[in-house]
Amino acid sequence: MSKKIYVVGLGPGGAEQMTGRAKNVLADCDIIVGYKVYIDLIRQNYSDKEFIDTGMCKEVERCQSAIEKAMQGKRVAMVSGGDSGVYGMAGIMHELIGEVPEIEVEVIPGITAACSAAAVLGAPLISDFAVISLSDLLTPWDKIKARLAYAARADFVICIYNPSSNKRHDYLQKACDIISANRDKDVPAGIVRNIGRKGEEYQIMMLSELRSSNADMFSTIIIGNSQTQIIKNKMVTPRGYSF
Repeated sequence: MSKKIYVVGLGPGGAEQMTGRAKNVLADCDIIVGYKVYIDLIRQNYSDKEFIDTGMCKEVERCQSAIEKAMQGKRVAMVSGGDSGVYGMAGIMHELIGEVPEIEVEVIPGITAACSAAAVLGAPLISDFAVISLSDLLTPWDKIKARLAYAARADFVICIYNPSSNKRHDYLQKACDIISANRDKDVPAGIVRNIGRKGEEYQIMMLSELRSSNADMFSTIIIGNSQTQIIKNKMVTPRGYSF
């Protein structure tokens, strides 16, 4: 019988933000592996499980631990925040088990931050949109800059992940400058912090104001396109219906 590792998207917050399928998979597993911040969100809901957690930049080690446990016959879940296939662990897990024929991977989708932030802000993603991470840990900054410029020129609504950190304190400002060079500075923009968690809050402003706003790794930003409006303090991008 082949062995399996489940790669599970937890959604934006705690257990109440997970899909029913994700909850069932975690309930059936012996071991749950993941980044400590995400493990802490669900630990109390699965107190009977064995947990393996690591810090930032330990993705390969987490996957190797999951593979080792699966080879021992354990039922293993690797968890990611949001959706495991969007800036999550699904890709690297598939890469690492490519040479391990005994193990298969099943991805359990979750609600990614773009959708969760959009729900808080209103309905900004109704039309075409692009999702871009400002983290240059694995993607060169020159490539990120090009993607921002092309998305702005194409009039996509732009959702920004990982907008700022201690080492990248001015990356949001740089991104706003790139987008503003290709888009009206008065388009609506929104920041959602701590989506689905204690302290959730949001702000809606103009792109010109976003540049001086504070954001961190727990913030998701959505910048509207030329059609996006503010309706009752919510961002809405009309799809084009006539009424």
